Amino acid sequence: MVESNSSGLAAKGIGAGLIILLVLVIGVGIYWSEEPNIWDVRSALAEQSFDSNGKVIVGAATTQTLIELTEKLLNKPGGYITNDIMPPGLFMDNMPNWEFGVLVQVRDMSRALRKDIARSQSTSAEDRDLAKAEPQLHFNSDKFWLPSTEGEYKTALKYLERYRQRLVDANNPQAQFFARADNLRNWLADVETRLGSMSQRLSTSVGKHQLNIDLAGDSAAQRATVVPSEQMVKTPFFEIDDVFYEARGSAFALVHLLKAIEIDFHDVLKKKNALVSVQQIIRELEATQEPLGSPIILNGGGFGMLANHSLVMANYISRANAAIIDLRELLSQG
Repeated sequence: MVESNSSGLAAKGIGAGLIILLVLVIGVGIYWSEEPNIWDVRSALAEQSFDSNGKVIVGAATTQTLIELTEKLLNKPGGYITNDIMPPGLFMDNMPNWEFGVLVQVRDMSRALRKDIARSQSTSAEDRDLAKAEPQLHFNSDKFWLPSTEGEYKTALKYLERYRQRLVDANNPQAQFFARADNLRNWLADVETRLGSMSQRLSTSVGKHQLNIDLAGDSAAQRATVVPSEQMVKTPFFEIDDVFYEARGSAFALVHLLKAIEIDFHDVLKKKNALVSVQQIIRELEATQEPLGSPIILNGGGFGMLANHSLVMANYISRANAAIIDLRELLSQG
Protein backbone atom coordinates (compact mmCIF):
# COMPACT_ATOMS: atom_id res chain seq x y z
CA MET A 1 0.00 0.00 0.00
CA VAL A 2 2.84 2.31 0.92
CA GLU A 3 4.69 1.40 -2.26
CA SER A 4 1.58 2.15 -4.33
CA ASN A 5 1.22 5.60 -2.74
CA SER A 6 4.92 6.31 -3.28
CA SER A 7 4.67 5.34 -6.95
CA GLY A 8 1.63 7.56 -7.42
CA LEU A 9 3.36 10.53 -5.82
CA ALA A 10 6.45 9.96 -7.95
CA ALA A 11 4.33 9.85 -11.12
CA LYS A 12 2.54 13.08 -10.13
CA GLY A 13 5.88 14.72 -9.37
CA ILE A 14 7.26 13.73 -12.77
CA GLY A 15 4.09 14.94 -14.48
CA ALA A 16 4.21 18.28 -12.65
CA GLY A 17 7.89 18.66 -13.52
CA LEU A 18 7.21 18.03 -17.20
CA ILE A 19 4.38 20.57 -17.21
CA ILE A 20 6.62 23.19 -15.56
CA LEU A 21 9.40 22.43 -18.06
CA LEU A 22 6.97 22.74 -20.96
CA VAL A 23 5.69 26.10 -19.68
CA LEU A 24 9.26 27.34 -19.30
CA VAL A 25 10.20 26.24 -22.82
CA ILE A 26 7.11 27.94 -24.27
CA GLY A 27 7.81 31.10 -22.26
CA VAL A 28 11.41 31.25 -23.42
CA GLY A 29 10.29 30.60 -26.98
CA ILE A 30 7.85 33.52 -26.84
CA TYR A 31 10.59 35.78 -25.45
CA TRP A 32 13.04 34.73 -28.15
CA SER A 33 10.39 35.42 -30.80
CA GLU A 34 10.35 39.15 -30.04
CA GLU A 35 11.80 41.09 -32.96
CA PRO A 36 14.33 43.88 -32.31
CA ASN A 37 13.03 47.44 -32.39
CA ILE A 38 13.93 49.92 -35.11
CA TRP A 39 16.74 52.20 -33.97
CA ASP A 40 17.89 55.69 -34.96
CA VAL A 41 20.79 55.16 -37.36
CA ARG A 42 22.36 58.60 -36.87
CA SER A 43 22.20 58.44 -33.06
CA ALA A 44 23.87 55.02 -33.10
CA LEU A 45 26.98 56.33 -34.86
CA ALA A 46 30.15 56.37 -32.80
CA GLU A 47 31.92 59.67 -32.11
CA GLN A 48 34.76 58.82 -34.51
CA SER A 49 32.22 58.63 -37.34
CA PHE A 50 32.10 62.44 -37.45
CA ASP A 51 34.76 64.76 -38.86
CA SER A 52 36.06 67.92 -37.22
CA ASN A 53 33.10 69.89 -38.61
CA GLY A 54 30.53 67.53 -37.09
CA LYS A 55 29.64 65.97 -40.44
CA VAL A 56 29.29 62.20 -40.78
CA ILE A 57 32.29 60.73 -42.61
CA VAL A 58 31.14 59.34 -45.94
CA GLY A 59 30.45 55.62 -45.61
CA ALA A 60 30.47 55.52 -41.82
CA ALA A 61 26.68 55.28 -41.51
CA THR A 62 26.28 52.43 -44.00
CA THR A 63 29.21 50.45 -42.60
CA GLN A 64 28.08 50.93 -39.00
CA THR A 65 24.52 49.91 -39.88
CA LEU A 66 25.77 46.77 -41.62
CA ILE A 67 27.73 45.91 -38.47
CA GLU A 68 24.74 46.65 -36.22
CA LEU A 69 22.44 44.41 -38.27
CA THR A 70 24.92 41.54 -38.12
CA GLU A 71 25.27 42.02 -34.37
CA LYS A 72 21.48 41.98 -33.99
CA LEU A 73 21.41 38.56 -35.62
CA LEU A 74 23.95 37.24 -33.14
CA ASN A 75 23.10 39.09 -29.93
CA LYS A 76 19.31 39.54 -29.82
CA PRO A 77 17.33 37.53 -27.20
CA GLY A 78 18.16 33.87 -27.80
CA GLY A 79 21.08 34.80 -30.04
CA TYR A 80 21.18 33.29 -33.51
CA ILE A 81 18.41 30.67 -33.59
CA THR A 82 18.42 29.27 -37.14
CA ASN A 83 21.01 26.57 -36.37
CA ASP A 84 19.75 25.62 -32.90
CA ILE A 85 19.50 21.89 -32.18
CA MET A 86 17.85 22.18 -28.76
CA PRO A 87 14.42 23.47 -27.64
CA PRO A 88 12.94 25.98 -27.88
CA GLY A 89 15.00 27.15 -30.87
CA LEU A 90 14.69 23.74 -32.52
CA PHE A 91 10.90 24.12 -32.73
CA MET A 92 10.80 27.78 -33.75
CA ASP A 93 10.36 28.72 -37.41
CA ASN A 94 9.20 32.35 -37.48
CA MET A 95 12.36 33.85 -36.00
CA PRO A 96 14.73 31.77 -38.18
CA ASN A 97 12.90 33.03 -41.24
CA TRP A 98 13.11 36.60 -39.92
CA GLU A 99 16.83 36.06 -39.44
CA PHE A 100 17.22 34.83 -43.01
CA GLY A 101 15.43 37.92 -44.34
CA VAL A 102 17.89 40.16 -42.49
CA LEU A 103 20.81 37.99 -43.55
CA VAL A 104 19.95 38.29 -47.25
CA GLN A 105 20.13 42.09 -47.05
CA VAL A 106 23.34 41.96 -45.02
CA ARG A 107 24.89 39.71 -47.65
CA ASP A 108 23.76 41.95 -50.52
CA MET A 109 25.17 45.08 -48.90
CA SER A 110 28.48 43.39 -48.05
CA ARG A 111 28.77 42.29 -51.68
CA ALA A 112 27.90 45.79 -52.93
CA LEU A 113 30.61 47.27 -50.70
CA ARG A 114 33.21 44.80 -51.87
CA LYS A 115 32.24 44.86 -55.56
CA ASP A 116 31.37 48.52 -56.20
CA ILE A 117 31.11 51.04 -53.40
CA ALA A 118 34.60 50.61 -51.91
CA ARG A 119 36.28 50.63 -55.34
CA SER A 120 36.88 53.68 -57.54
CA GLN A 121 36.55 51.72 -60.80
CA SER A 122 36.20 48.19 -62.14
CA THR A 123 39.97 47.74 -62.53
CA SER A 124 40.87 48.93 -59.02
CA ALA A 125 41.78 46.50 -56.23
CA GLU A 126 39.09 45.44 -53.78
CA ASP A 127 39.38 46.29 -50.10
CA ARG A 128 41.27 43.56 -48.24
CA ASP A 129 38.92 43.43 -45.24
CA LEU A 130 35.72 43.49 -47.29
CA ALA A 131 37.14 40.74 -49.49
CA LYS A 132 37.34 38.56 -46.37
CA ALA A 133 34.10 39.66 -44.70
CA GLU A 134 31.76 39.03 -47.65
CA PRO A 135 32.43 35.27 -48.09
CA GLN A 136 32.21 34.76 -44.31
CA LEU A 137 28.67 36.19 -44.35
CA HIS A 138 27.75 33.78 -47.16
CA PHE A 139 28.59 30.79 -44.97
CA ASN A 140 25.77 28.25 -44.44
CA SER A 141 23.11 29.87 -42.28
CA ASP A 142 22.14 26.68 -40.40
CA LYS A 143 25.38 24.93 -39.45
CA PHE A 144 25.71 24.17 -35.73
CA TRP A 145 29.43 23.55 -35.44
CA LEU A 146 32.79 22.67 -37.01
CA PRO A 147 32.66 25.50 -37.85
CA SER A 148 29.51 27.10 -36.51
CA THR A 149 27.50 29.73 -38.35
CA GLU A 150 27.88 32.17 -35.44
CA GLY A 151 31.65 31.72 -35.47
CA GLU A 152 31.89 32.55 -39.16
CA TYR A 153 29.64 35.60 -38.83
CA LYS A 154 31.64 36.84 -35.84
CA THR A 155 34.77 36.58 -37.98
CA ALA A 156 33.02 38.64 -40.67
CA LEU A 157 32.22 41.25 -38.02
CA LYS A 158 35.90 41.59 -37.14
CA TYR A 159 36.75 42.34 -40.77
CA LEU A 160 33.88 44.82 -41.09
CA GLU A 161 34.99 46.59 -37.93
CA ARG A 162 38.55 46.79 -39.26
CA TYR A 163 37.25 48.32 -42.48
CA ARG A 164 35.21 50.84 -40.49
CA GLN A 165 38.21 51.79 -38.35
CA ARG A 166 40.33 52.42 -41.43
CA LEU A 167 37.48 54.28 -43.15
CA VAL A 168 37.10 56.90 -40.40
CA ASP A 169 40.86 57.30 -39.96
CA ALA A 170 41.85 60.53 -41.74
CA ASN A 171 45.47 59.36 -41.79
CA ASN A 172 44.64 56.12 -43.62
CA PRO A 173 43.33 56.85 -47.15
CA GLN A 174 43.44 53.18 -48.23
CA ALA A 175 39.88 52.39 -47.06
CA GLN A 176 37.36 54.22 -49.24
CA PHE A 177 33.62 54.56 -49.74
CA PHE A 178 32.59 56.14 -53.04
CA ALA A 179 29.14 57.70 -52.69
CA ARG A 180 28.32 57.90 -56.38
CA ALA A 181 25.01 57.59 -58.18
CA ASP A 182 26.13 54.54 -60.19
CA ASN A 183 27.17 52.66 -57.04
CA LEU A 184 23.84 53.40 -55.39
CA ARG A 185 21.95 52.30 -58.51
CA ASN A 186 23.81 48.97 -58.56
CA TRP A 187 22.84 48.20 -54.96
CA LEU A 188 19.26 49.33 -55.54
CA ALA A 189 19.08 46.92 -58.49
CA ASP A 190 19.72 44.05 -56.07
CA VAL A 191 17.11 45.42 -53.66
CA GLU A 192 14.63 45.72 -56.53
CA THR A 193 14.97 42.07 -57.55
CA ARG A 194 14.75 40.90 -53.93
CA LEU A 195 11.58 42.86 -53.23
CA GLY A 196 10.03 41.87 -56.56
CA SER A 197 10.49 38.20 -55.77
CA MET A 198 9.27 38.64 -52.21
CA SER A 199 6.14 40.46 -53.39
CA GLN A 200 5.31 37.58 -55.74
CA ARG A 201 5.80 34.96 -53.04
CA LEU A 202 3.60 36.89 -50.63
CA SER A 203 0.82 37.48 -53.15
CA THR A 204 0.51 33.77 -53.95
CA SER A 205 -0.64 33.00 -50.41
CA VAL A 206 -4.24 32.66 -51.69
CA GLY A 207 -3.26 31.13 -55.03
CA LYS A 208 -3.79 32.60 -58.47
CA HIS A 209 -3.78 31.60 -62.14
CA GLN A 210 -0.79 33.25 -63.74
CA LEU A 211 0.09 33.65 -67.41
CA ASN A 212 3.66 32.87 -68.40
CA ILE A 213 5.36 36.11 -69.50
CA ASP A 214 8.96 34.92 -69.13
CA LEU A 215 9.81 35.55 -72.80
CA ALA A 216 7.55 38.55 -73.39
CA GLY A 217 9.08 41.39 -75.40
CA ASP A 218 11.65 39.33 -77.30
CA SER A 219 10.46 37.18 -80.21
CA ALA A 220 13.86 35.45 -80.49
CA ALA A 221 14.13 34.57 -76.80
CA GLN A 222 14.38 30.90 -75.82
CA ARG A 223 14.30 28.87 -72.63
CA ALA A 224 15.88 25.63 -71.46
CA THR A 225 12.64 23.73 -70.77
CA VAL A 226 9.03 24.03 -71.86
CA VAL A 227 6.51 25.25 -69.28
CA PRO A 228 2.72 25.71 -69.50
CA SER A 229 1.43 29.04 -70.83
CA GLU A 230 -0.76 29.32 -67.73
CA GLN A 231 -0.35 27.76 -64.33
CA MET A 232 -1.73 27.88 -60.81
CA VAL A 233 0.75 29.26 -58.28
CA LYS A 234 0.09 29.00 -54.56
CA THR A 235 2.31 29.11 -51.49
CA PRO A 236 1.98 25.86 -49.51
CA PHE A 237 -0.10 26.37 -46.38
CA PHE A 238 2.72 25.59 -43.94
CA GLU A 239 5.09 28.01 -45.70
CA ILE A 240 2.84 31.08 -45.56
CA ASP A 241 4.16 32.29 -42.20
CA ASP A 242 7.74 31.47 -43.29
CA VAL A 243 7.49 33.79 -46.29
CA PHE A 244 5.79 36.48 -44.19
CA TYR A 245 8.51 36.58 -41.54
CA GLU A 246 11.29 36.43 -44.11
CA ALA A 247 9.76 39.50 -45.77
CA ARG A 248 9.42 41.20 -42.39
CA GLY A 249 13.08 40.58 -41.59
CA SER A 250 14.21 41.77 -45.00
CA ALA A 251 12.17 44.97 -44.66
CA PHE A 252 13.59 45.52 -41.15
CA ALA A 253 17.13 45.45 -42.52
CA LEU A 254 16.27 47.67 -45.49
CA VAL A 255 14.71 50.34 -43.28
CA HIS A 256 18.05 50.82 -41.53
CA LEU A 257 20.23 50.46 -44.62
CA LEU A 258 18.17 53.06 -46.48
CA LYS A 259 18.40 55.45 -43.53
CA ALA A 260 22.16 55.00 -43.67
CA ILE A 261 22.14 55.53 -47.44
CA GLU A 262 20.19 58.74 -46.90
CA ILE A 263 23.12 59.98 -44.77
CA ASP A 264 26.07 58.74 -46.83
CA PHE A 265 24.61 59.55 -50.26
CA HIS A 266 22.95 62.79 -49.10
CA ASP A 267 24.67 65.07 -51.61
CA VAL A 268 24.01 62.71 -54.52
CA LEU A 269 20.35 62.34 -53.60
CA LYS A 270 19.96 66.06 -53.00
CA LYS A 271 21.41 66.89 -56.41
CA LYS A 272 18.89 64.52 -58.02
CA ASN A 273 16.11 65.89 -55.79
CA ALA A 274 15.63 62.29 -54.66
CA LEU A 275 15.85 62.59 -50.87
CA VAL A 276 12.07 62.58 -50.56
CA SER A 277 11.93 59.43 -52.70
CA VAL A 278 14.20 57.58 -50.27
CA GLN A 279 12.18 58.85 -47.32
CA GLN A 280 8.96 57.58 -48.89
CA ILE A 281 10.48 54.14 -49.48
CA ILE A 282 11.53 54.05 -45.83
CA ARG A 283 7.98 54.91 -44.75
CA GLU A 284 6.51 52.10 -46.85
CA LEU A 285 8.94 49.61 -45.32
CA GLU A 286 8.43 50.90 -41.80
CA ALA A 287 4.73 50.09 -42.19
CA THR A 288 5.69 46.41 -42.50
CA GLN A 289 7.05 46.52 -38.94
CA GLU A 290 3.74 47.36 -37.24
CA PRO A 291 2.84 44.98 -34.38
CA LEU A 292 0.71 42.01 -35.38
CA GLY A 293 -2.83 42.01 -34.00
CA SER A 294 -3.06 38.24 -34.27
CA PRO A 295 -1.04 35.40 -32.71
CA ILE A 296 -0.95 33.65 -36.09
CA ILE A 297 -0.54 34.74 -39.70
CA LEU A 298 -4.06 34.81 -41.12
CA ASN A 299 -4.66 33.76 -44.70
CA GLY A 300 -8.17 34.98 -45.52
CA GLY A 301 -9.29 35.59 -49.07
CA GLY A 302 -8.50 38.86 -50.79
CA PHE A 303 -12.02 40.16 -50.14
CA GLY A 304 -13.01 37.67 -47.44
CA MET A 305 -14.10 38.21 -43.85
CA LEU A 306 -10.69 37.41 -42.38
CA ALA A 307 -7.50 39.40 -42.95
CA ASN A 308 -4.71 38.17 -45.18
CA HIS A 309 -1.48 39.33 -43.61
CA SER A 310 0.59 38.19 -46.59
CA LEU A 311 -1.37 40.39 -49.00
CA VAL A 312 -1.04 43.38 -46.68
CA MET A 313 2.71 42.81 -46.51
CA ALA A 314 2.86 42.37 -50.28
CA ASN A 315 1.13 45.73 -50.71
CA TYR A 316 3.81 47.62 -48.79
CA ILE A 317 6.64 45.63 -50.38
CA SER A 318 5.28 46.26 -53.89
CA ARG A 319 4.88 49.98 -53.29
CA ALA A 320 8.42 50.22 -51.94
CA ASN A 321 9.69 48.26 -54.93
CA ALA A 322 7.88 50.53 -57.39
CA ALA A 323 9.41 53.56 -55.67
CA ILE A 324 12.88 51.98 -55.91
CA ILE A 325 12.41 51.45 -59.66
CA ASP A 326 11.52 55.15 -60.01
CA LEU A 327 14.50 56.12 -57.85
CA ARG A 328 16.92 54.10 -59.98
CA GLU A 329 15.55 55.78 -63.09
CA LEU A 330 15.99 59.18 -61.47
CA LEU A 331 19.58 58.41 -60.49
CA SER A 332 20.41 57.38 -64.07
CA GLN A 333 19.50 60.81 -65.40
CA GLY A 334 22.26 63.37 -65.88
